[in-house]
Amino acid sequence: MARFCDLQSLSSSFSSHPTIPRSPNFKPISSFHCTSSSSSSSSPFTEKHSIKRYQRDDWLYKNQPDQTSVTSLCSIPYDSESIRQNDIALQLPELKKLLQVLREKRVSSGCNDGKCGPGNVFLVGTGPGDPELLTLKAVKVIQSADLLLYDRLVSNDVLDLVGSDARLLYVGKTAGYHSRTQEEIHELLLNFAEAGATVVRLKGGDPLVFGRGGEEMDFLQQQGIQVKIVPGITAASGIAAELGIPLTHRGVATSVRFLTGHSRKGGTDPLFVAENAADPDSTLVVYMGLSTLPSLALKLMHHGLPPDTPAAAVERGTTPQQRTVFAQLKDLADEIRAAELVSPTLIVIGKVVSLSPYWSLSSNEASSLVEA
Repeated sequence: MARFCDLQSLSSSFSSHPTIPRSPNFKPISSFHCTSSSSSSSSPFTEKHSIKRYQRDDWLYKNQPDQTSVTSLCSIPYDSESIRQNDIALQLPELKKLLQVLREKRVSSGCNDGKCGPGNVFLVGTGPGDPELLTLKAVKVIQSADLLLYDRLVSNDVLDLVGSDARLLYVGKTAGYHSRTQEEIHELLLNFAEAGATVVRLKGGDPLVFGRGGEEMDFLQQQGIQVKIVPGITAASGIAAELGIPLTHRGVATSVRFLTGHSRKGGTDPLFVAENAADPDSTLVVYMGLSTLPSLALKLMHHGLPPDTPAAAVERGTTPQQRTVFAQLKDLADEIRAAELVSPTLIVIGKVVSLSPYWSLSSNEASSLVEA
């Protein structure tokens, strides 16, 4: 039984389903007041063609004719590679200008000939979406930055905290579209740090949990750039807390395992080995697993995870647009498809899911599980 709740490198050239609102408006299942699902236009996330993104980044896009042209970009089909190259062409002159301003500032302050060393780079986690889940340290760093490079899943509410003199640069990735390659992001961070800027790399969740923060840190440290990590609440912790799911629980789950649903080489087969993950006494949390869930679920059941294992899939967790599907493992992929959940969606699999007050099974079953 299921329940649906609701650039060229700088180194070289420079629904119709019911929804659940997030807390404090969360209600028990028996009290759900369901509304139609939110459209992409009301997403809190800074998608590739978000109007808010262009408004906040207008230092890069001030040559755009008017707001109407921006609106049209949000709705018309486009060739992703062409759009990417056009964006980079628009950005390069402004980025070079900003680099020159920073270098001149260093010279005027007596930092010529490498006397002052490079600037700092901060890798900052912004949590799963709710801006109130930011750490105090993250807010302080965000407000002190000269330049911020931000991902697709950094909410507009978080971007509103950025200082008025700072510059924002979108470097987000989504399926089929990377506004910057990872190598270009590395070069951006390096070039601006070498110019003495305080550079902040904003990432959804935690920068070192499936955020490629380790790659950026390693690259910069090899170039002599100091990197400081500001951890964020990873999606597993934030979303599980939102749903009242304990990731571990005495007598129910003795461990929790974070898995990526993406194979590095792509395709429908998850990168990890399901045989090692099919532990009834563990909680599995799958990031980026919408496309590979059907394959993963079959493998988990094949290797011994009971088909009736409780599971949940949560789209845009901790935001007002949160939508949630509860189902047994054997039905989860079908229920997700019926609900038309889209990325970002987190998947939680394990007996602890039935401890959530929003699980569709009876409270007696959950109670007996705790006592087992």
